[in-house]
Amino acid sequence: MNETFLKNRTFNELRVGDTASLVRIVGRDDIDLFAAVSGDVNPAHLDATFAATDLFGHVVAHGMWTAALISAVLGTKLPGPGTIYLSQDLHFLKPVAPGDIVTATVQVREKTPDKHLVVLDTTCTNQKGEQVLTGTATVIAPTRTIEWPTTRLPDVSLRRRDRYEHFIRDARSLPAIRAAVVHPCSPEAVLAAVEVRDQGLLEPLLVGPVAKIRAAAERAQVSLDGIAIEDVPHSHAAAAHAVELAVAGKVSVLVKGSLHTDELLGAVVAPGSGLRTERRISHVYAMDVPAYDKPLIVTDAAINIQPTLEQKCDICQNAVDLLHGLGMETPKVAALAAVETVNPKMPATLDAAALTVMAARGQISGALVDGPLAFDNAISPDAARTKGIHSSVAGYADILLVPDLEAGNMLAKQLIHFAGAVAAGLVLGARVPIVLTSRSDPLTARVASAALAKLVATPRPAAGLPTP
Repeated sequence: MNETFLKNRTFNELRVGDTASLVRIVGRDDIDLFAAVSGDVNPAHLDATFAATDLFGHVVAHGMWTAALISAVLGTKLPGPGTIYLSQDLHFLKPVAPGDIVTATVQVREKTPDKHLVVLDTTCTNQKGEQVLTGTATVIAPTRTIEWPTTRLPDVSLRRRDRYEHFIRDARSLPAIRAAVVHPCSPEAVLAAVEVRDQGLLEPLLVGPVAKIRAAAERAQVSLDGIAIEDVPHSHAAAAHAVELAVAGKVSVLVKGSLHTDELLGAVVAPGSGLRTERRISHVYAMDVPAYDKPLIVTDAAINIQPTLEQKCDICQNAVDLLHGLGMETPKVAALAAVETVNPKMPATLDAAALTVMAARGQISGALVDGPLAFDNAISPDAARTKGIHSSVAGYADILLVPDLEAGNMLAKQLIHFAGAVAAGLVLGARVPIVLTSRSDPLTARVASAALAKLVATPRPAAGLPTP
């Protein structure tokens, strides 16, 4: 029979003792997809830490995932299309773990001509031949032959958002540090401040007009009990006072509330502010991109509009230092351009080539830098091989250094809105990290940003960020 077609066995064709089977290997995706569809998020199936303390000592597949294989055999093989599933009893005998090979088998036990009822023994065994499930199914078998094209299933990919989970846990384990939340006069900003407090990430100090802050909290339906407020008349005063608090060492992190970015950063870089360093300040999007197998930094997509070569060197070093602080010994930096070859008519390619040489000469330290690289060559080993690019960076970039703000902003927003990325936003290069998120960012992005800021502000042993 053509494998692209399903063909059934009618009631009259079935014989007692007839069998059919299918084999599946249990993968993490199977378990996660079943949890997503069914809503069964029991940590025994999803959390290895929890499962280690449970009865079996490891993650197990949902029992009904295994039982669903029985349904698949009945509906596609024996009796096949046209079968009506009436009842099923189940006995779960052994746990099924990721990596197990499960064989689901049905066998005709008896036939009842009245209403064309068929009773089948149903079993699932693992790769050791051990029964993990037994039971009995009752179905109405089809009375006419059906041969039907096999439906082509849609491609399904899971959007996991766990790249920064261990950073958040790491940040929670550190001593509390105080953060000035600047002008939190919207419900979203107040809610984020309460959330990062409740998650043990930052101790917020709200800086802004107290009446507006309390009104925002009322709209957000959250309590500000236990949270200190510094009352100032307006957003400009909030930015200036927050900078003063940071210079005095009273706060270790600045968090943008509902004021404009240029108001906050203007106070940070103002002459004599005390927060400036010799380094150019720059923005990083620390991104959790579901389609990429590790965290990804995009810089600069928010502050430096058309950076010079010298400024790009600082932008690059800021991002490299961030990953050093997160435990990555030698980050891979891809200096992006539209093409992967140097073209004198395209200034971005000249800057990228210069940055590559500057890294080789030690002007950018602690990183491997290569460019120019087009985006696909930077993140796809296959694309790099196709173009004949031999580089330790191409295909495995940790940092995407963009040619200008417009390119960076479009790239980051496309990853967020088309690729489902979660982006933590930080400003680096000042004496304290600055959490810079958009008012439209989800709470997950605000929490991830706060966690990274805390890690940057708290010197500690290397966290061991994985490097492929």
